[in-house]
Amino acid sequence: MLRHIVLFNWKPELPAGHVERTMAALAELPAKIPQIRQYQFGPNLGINPGTFAFAVTAVFATLDDYLVYRDHPDHKAFIEAYTAPYIDTRASIQFEID
Repeated sequence: MLRHIVLFNWKPELPAGHVERTMAALAELPAKIPQIRQYQFGPNLGINPGTFAFAVTAVFATLDDYLVYRDHPDHKAFIEAYTAPYIDTRASIQFEID
């Protein structure tokens, strides 16, 4: 199994309500991309300083399933509409899990 984690900070000029619209769009992806086994996301709670503003984490059965998700047209459309124009900094990682 493989875990995928994405962390990002929004640009300062983020439109009002954008985080909520992003979360609604993310909630639709598992129904569109059946390779997603688990999907969680949300804004940082602000407990610790120096962290990212938002996170997405997903679990896939195989590397091939992750690649389907990464390259899926609905995922790419989500990125184009909700994240690419609005993200200041981004980090991601994929690693094997049991």
